[in-house]
Amino acid sequence: MSTKVKDASIPTIPFKARLSRWFGRNLLRIYMVFGFTYLFIPVAYTFAFSFNDSGKSNLIWKGFTLDNWQNPCGAPQICTALGNSIKIGLLATTFATILGTMIAFAIGRYHFKGRSSSNLLIFLPMATPEIVLGASLLSLFLVFKVNPGFWPTVIAHVMFCISFVVVTVKARIASLDPRLEQAAMDLYANEFETFRRVTLPLVAPGIAGAALLAFSLSFDDFIITNFNSGTMMTFPKFVYVAAARGIPAQANVIGSSMFFLALAIVIAGQIVNRRKAR
Repeated sequence: MSTKVKDASIPTIPFKARLSRWFGRNLLRIYMVFGFTYLFIPVAYTFAFSFNDSGKSNLIWKGFTLDNWQNPCGAPQICTALGNSIKIGLLATTFATILGTMIAFAIGRYHFKGRSSSNLLIFLPMATPEIVLGASLLSLFLVFKVNPGFWPTVIAHVMFCISFVVVTVKARIASLDPRLEQAAMDLYANEFETFRRVTLPLVAPGIAGAALLAFSLSFDDFIITNFNSGTMMTFPKFVYVAAARGIPAQANVIGSSMFFLALAIVIAGQIVNRRKAR
């Protein structure tokens, strides 16, 4: 009898209240699941259709095959376009990383006349629409009688990649503790030794991240490349041209490979940082 009275005294929480509490506790997780699902659906589609036995068109699923992965150059011109994109990306990344890092050190460490104006000008390529920047660069090349092609595309990519390198490296420089460099100089290290042994190793992760970002932007760019590449085919141009008849499964193979390569680099970087932290 006492047990029944005790149970009856416990208030029953309505279903709507329990549901509201559950949503309140798990709302962030629900947003995260929907967000990642939205982001990775195109990646999952690309990866799945890289195994499609498509033939000439890759719009409809026709069957599973590994031939596309065994022969990623099976589609005409695809490996030539991929090679051009990689060459342009590596050259643009090299030049943009070197120039952008020097600009970031100049703006982040030194005070000079026109520093604020220079800092503002760095953001202009990032704020300018790509179609405007691409058309302007093409007009500039034509004024100097330079035909569109490989090197004009490299120059165009360097121009818009520098801004992202400067912003990334400058943020890393701003987070450095100046006392570390002062301690090195107190131990009789000159400016060059301090830079080589203290400053550069501390800034290196930011430089590496800026280089990866620059390469991704260069490899992925279509609008500026389409204006300045002329008849040269790059991987984004190949995908755009092939989209009308269905992107070849080999393009999905290359896209999936690039995604997993980038993912592996990010995971490797996280593992190295955790080991260093330990």
